[in-house]
Amino acid sequence: MSKPRSLALPPRTRAYRLVTARGGFAVLDREAVGAARGTVLLLPGYTGSKEDFLALLGPLGEAGYRAVAVDGRGQHETPGPRGRAAYRRRALALDVVAQAAALGDGPVHLLGHSFGGLVARAAAELAPDAFVSLTLLSSGPGRVNRPQRVRVRALRGALALLPKEQVWRATRWLDSRGEEPDVTDPPEIVAFLRRRWMTTRIAQLSGAGRLLLGDPDGTAALAALPMPLHIAYGDEEMVWPTAALAAAAALTGAHHTVLVGAGHSPNVSHPEELAARLTAFWDLAAQVSTASSGAARSRPAAPGAAGRGLAGTG
Repeated sequence: MSKPRSLALPPRTRAYRLVTARGGFAVLDREAVGAARGTVLLLPGYTGSKEDFLALLGPLGEAGYRAVAVDGRGQHETPGPRGRAAYRRRALALDVVAQAAALGDGPVHLLGHSFGGLVARAAAELAPDAFVSLTLLSSGPGRVNRPQRVRVRALRGALALLPKEQVWRATRWLDSRGEEPDVTDPPEIVAFLRRRWMTTRIAQLSGAGRLLLGDPDGTAALAALPMPLHIAYGDEEMVWPTAALAAAAALTGAHHTVLVGAGHSPNVSHPEELAARLTAFWDLAAQVSTASSGAARSRPAAPGAAGRGLAGTG
């Protein structure tokens, strides 16, 4: 989960329901300033929402990118079914493909933060032609670390046994004993976090947790994708092992960005720097896409800089 520091909408940002072939999804849509350089679809993480990208929307728009952050099905302001089947990997991936199509800008850049990276990978595998590039932000093709697996199992177990309000209070109490005590949160942020928790479907929280716990190492599938890849994270990342993320970047030939001083949510803590790194990658990815237009895109035979054409470390 990311915790926004402000709930103010950036200039030129609209909040509305994006109508797609698979239903409506709550979005924050930040228009590009000047000549549009592309469109990016932003997927939030576990227990998060579109507001996780509020600090990032402005810099992306100023850089010439239309940036659209979305609540997935059952997440915060997007309705969702109660049934377990609605939150399987393929169902969530089909939603993302429909969202990209509904934006009406052709293939888009796709970014998934944390759990959103798992969904983004699934969408890219399902419909690669819908996306110009794929960025995994604080997210890997491998498993989350052991403390996070324990935490997710405990949360799913609590939701199955206890009232949602009680689980919320317990979660906040645990946070207050850790790195982010309640006293650091302004009242409006606490109110927002509670509202987001209460409006998110239990089935979504349980289903997303199940996918996080059961997600196999997807490095091989990621390497097979026919699009430019980007793996970005902070050097203080605490959900995925940074060594595993670096290894995945090397094995897939992905562009590789490490933000110094950032933790699990560079989109909140380092939005300006992250935006600069992202837009530089997307500019290069668009050049690759343009150069290969008119021919079928295929995965390069070998990983690394020569294979992807974009590999590098920031």
